[in-house]
Amino acid sequence: MFTVRSVVVTDRGRQDLLLDLLNSTPVSGGVAADSLVDPGEAASWQRAHGGSGSADERRSLVRARDVLQEVVRGSRPATALEPLLEGVAARPAVTGEGVSWELDVPAGGRLAVEAVLAWNTVRQSMPGRLRPCANPECRLFLIDRSKPNKARWCSMAVCGNRMKARRHYQRARDAAAG
Repeated sequence: MFTVRSVVVTDRGRQDLLLDLLNSTPVSGGVAADSLVDPGEAASWQRAHGGSGSADERRSLVRARDVLQEVVRGSRPATALEPLLEGVAARPAVTGEGVSWELDVPAGGRLAVEAVLAWNTVRQSMPGRLRPCANPECRLFLIDRSKPNKARWCSMAVCGNRMKARRHYQRARDAAAG
């Protein structure tokens, strides 16, 4: 069964959905977590992002998240996203305000498809700005919206501070040993 939904989510809203989905597997206290593994927590997450909270939707999101994380990390090609878009069709709708696109999406797949479309929009409009955190112990991603495109960490206060402190400690150790 197909649902027809108008694509009315703003680009920034889609970007937030994409980033929240990518970041739904954080590391906390050295242990990887998954915001979508518990059905109740996942349903809340889905509803907070405009979804239905259904089990089908959760399965689609987890599948999309896992592939998107690998694509953004560079361990899989973008073509790995193709199965996520099976059965999806877009139709133009002309109104007095211009052209919008309506998606025909398999039931439960709307949020996952919106995340893939957001990835594509970011890739095209902000090339190189969606990336994993530079802290190898962190599993989060960031969209660098800064003018110089130099952001490396998901959070300067957390990962950035840790990485700078480690470099400082290593330099101090090397200087003391040398």
